[in-house]
Amino acid sequence: MRNDAENVRVRGSGTQSVYVTLRQEILSMALEPGSPLDEVRLSERFRMSRTPIREALLRLAADGLVTTLPNRNTIVATIDFASLPTYFEALTLMYRVTTRGAAQRRNGEIMKTVRRHQKDFAEAVAARDAYAMIEANREFHVAIAELAGNSYYTAFFARLLDEGRRILRLYYSTFDDRLPRQYVDEHEEMIAAIEAGDVERADQLAIAHAAQIVRQIQEYIARDLDRPVAISMS
Repeated sequence: MRNDAENVRVRGSGTQSVYVTLRQEILSMALEPGSPLDEVRLSERFRMSRTPIREALLRLAADGLVTTLPNRNTIVATIDFASLPTYFEALTLMYRVTTRGAAQRRNGEIMKTVRRHQKDFAEAVAARDAYAMIEANREFHVAIAELAGNSYYTAFFARLLDEGRRILRLYYSTFDDRLPRQYVDEHEEMIAAIEAGDVERADQLAIAHAAQIVRQIQEYIARDLDRPVAISMS
């Protein structure tokens, strides 16, 4: 028989497996906003008890990816398109402040990390792997924020990037996941400006980078808002 410590370890492993799988399916939009997440069906799917399923759903709720309704049913969180203007305002500010800060504080060791994530991003773009693109893009910009050296900015930017993963997924879908090489090149230009210590150039690139994302998402919403995707406008 397993002892209590073994049971906790096994349950924790099960929770992590369910969490990682559902998180990827939600972020990749394989599970669309508003999709029901029934504990019984998930228990059957993953062949485990409802306890690790429930714990995984709690973790996803903490990430803002699932919502528990008043009737206690759980669904994939809807995307609040009405809040996008303020979201993009904050995102643009963080692009600017972190890229500028990185250009001011150049650090060769951290730049190796930035370049590694850029390589991952370029490879994901070539493979048309949207989930890998989202992950690598997130790590690329967080590494730049870490180079800028303000832990508060880094934490806030990471949170914004995490909250915007599904928005980014929609963004990539506007290209049918064939992301133009231009967006890989934009990252390269940011790296060059940071390494040159060109603060103003870094700022200009950050503004342009954010602006083209905002523009593409706005066009998507204007064109496809009537598609069958659950959208909260409250």
